[in-house]
Amino acid sequence: MIFTTGGRTDTEGKAEAKRIANSLNIPFIERKKQPLNEMMEKYRTPVIVAGKKRIECHTPGSEEPLFFHPNSAMFRVKRLLRGEADPFIEACGIKSGTKLLDCTMGLGADSMTASFAAGDRGKVTGIEENSIVAFLTAAGLSGYESGLEELDKAMRRVETVNCHHLDFLKSCSSGQYDVIYFDPMFEEEILESSNFSPLKPLASYAPLLIESVELAKKAAKERVVLKDHFRSGRFAELGFRQLKRKSAKFHYGVIDLQ
Repeated sequence: MIFTTGGRTDTEGKAEAKRIANSLNIPFIERKKQPLNEMMEKYRTPVIVAGKKRIECHTPGSEEPLFFHPNSAMFRVKRLLRGEADPFIEACGIKSGTKLLDCTMGLGADSMTASFAAGDRGKVTGIEENSIVAFLTAAGLSGYESGLEELDKAMRRVETVNCHHLDFLKSCSSGQYDVIYFDPMFEEEILESSNFSPLKPLASYAPLLIESVELAKKAAKERVVLKDHFRSGRFAELGFRQLKRKSAKFHYGVIDLQ
């Protein structure tokens, strides 16, 4: 992984790009008008680009760059504002004041939606293993303006932690959270999820371990929730009660602790 600037940048922009690269412990390479595809081919690695409006991660073989955006959180929060239901919120039982740990945060769409539902009295912490994704998400949550005030406030309340969720769970005290949530990479791909493709090269494909689930059961007071493909065997293997939804490509599984 290397870091560079946009095609046109000034001295201030270059200095900021170097600062970010140093904070991520990623080599900074002068752009010098090089096309990004040539840089990826030359260095055989993804390239993070600090542009004037946003930071993007370009990966070989991916047509679209990865950058922060609320994605589904935008329309999901709008639906909640209209009083409509959200399957994730219902599966997790999130209400005002809920403390939720999102163990597989990614770009944070579920964390943002949970933060809105939990409100000012709640707390959402997101764990992201990949340092690049964690950086993009944390920066976006703190500064992105969606145009929807309620969503922006929810975004600012989310805490991002860069580590493996297993390590974090080992440090948790008993009943520290109300709900703990897992959304690992599906074992069976959903072809319609094309908006997820830029994240794939940076995502973790490690299986969800029973150790993680057992630690989550100790750290959660109310329930542990798993999102997975509707045909996944992990619901039964890991002890989750599968909440089946007609015509849905993914289901939620719940372990009730009360």
